[in-house]
Amino acid sequence: MFFLTPRHIKQAREMAKEARKLLAYKRDLWAAKGSGTVEEFEAGIRTLETATQSRKKEAIEEAGRKLEELASARLEPVSNPGWRENCEVFLVAIVVALGVRTYFLQPFTIPTGSMQPTLNGIIGYKTQESPPNILVRTLQAVTHGRTWVEVVAEEDDMITSVTETSTLGFFTKTHLKGQKSEYSVNCPQDTLMRYFLPQAGPFKKGDVLVRGYYETGDHVFVDKISYHFRKPRRGEVFVFNTQNIPTRENRNSGMQGPSQYYIKRLAGLPGDKLQIQPPKLFINDGEAQGANFGRVMGAQNGYRGYSNESEGAPDARGYAPRFPLNWTLREPKEIFKVPSKAAGDEEDCYFALGDNSFHSSDSRDWGPVPQRNLMGCGLLVYWPFAKHWGPMDGWTMGGK
Repeated sequence: MFFLTPRHIKQAREMAKEARKLLAYKRDLWAAKGSGTVEEFEAGIRTLETATQSRKKEAIEEAGRKLEELASARLEPVSNPGWRENCEVFLVAIVVALGVRTYFLQPFTIPTGSMQPTLNGIIGYKTQESPPNILVRTLQAVTHGRTWVEVVAEEDDMITSVTETSTLGFFTKTHLKGQKSEYSVNCPQDTLMRYFLPQAGPFKKGDVLVRGYYETGDHVFVDKISYHFRKPRRGEVFVFNTQNIPTRENRNSGMQGPSQYYIKRLAGLPGDKLQIQPPKLFINDGEAQGANFGRVMGAQNGYRGYSNESEGAPDARGYAPRFPLNWTLREPKEIFKVPSKAAGDEEDCYFALGDNSFHSSDSRDWGPVPQRNLMGCGLLVYWPFAKHWGPMDGWTMGGK
């Protein structure tokens, strides 16, 4: 029986097997060199196999030693083996990561405030105090994704232009150019203008133009595999692409712009009838059920309820201009039925709503999301390590 075979015989058989693989791989190269290299190596393999059949340990060890010497003499040493090994490991890691990203999990950053306070986009905060020391700032950057900014006027002046530059696609700065001086702020221009609104001037030397901090949006993992095995659930957070959906970006580009990814709350399944009577959302003639909808309709702890209208993002002065909704649910009496193949529609669709209803462009504005656009459901917030860190709201609680 195999498990009773002596170890030296097992090793000899394995060595002969690997030697024949090596010979098959190198036969053409060795044959081109001539001098009987292939024949000599074949003879060494046969000698080892014959010794293995004799089961004599001394003969097996001698034949194995000679075959190893033949292989060592004919195999060229690999140059820079350490570099080669590290590169192979690195390439394998990249392939594995790309495979996971393509088929299982994909990271995303929440860019806007349409899901606040469930999920945060970039948020800025003005402060009266100056930024803390470098150690505190570094710790806050790692744990909360927080970046402090401060600009103090070096002389009497006024801002004449504001421009944004980006290095390597990651490091973004906004340049405030005055008549006499220029300042760089480690902050995206939109965030700077929205939350800090630098003083255009005229201003005096020593005046604070910008002071405070902003926090990056929540970074989330999206589960891309679950929808292959189950249907989307009402109430869960889901991600979809905007291809052929008349979002504001697509309308402005004549439907020619690149597709984007949106993250919203799945409010309506195919065939559902929806109605908004602020602050309530009604689904199929009844008030929306589930803790996820309940928090929004409760209009507490940062939630404001569901709305028939939307506002633009508030600036540093708190001003948020209203923008019109272009599709449906613009009045309390209006009812929208989500398209369903079962009802004879072209395909199943889903209705997306932002938890921050007053500041969300969603299915009220550009219509339902076709089945083909769905990418996956929100799984967890992996960074920053703040109050939203961990399994995403609605991932385990999504209703049927």
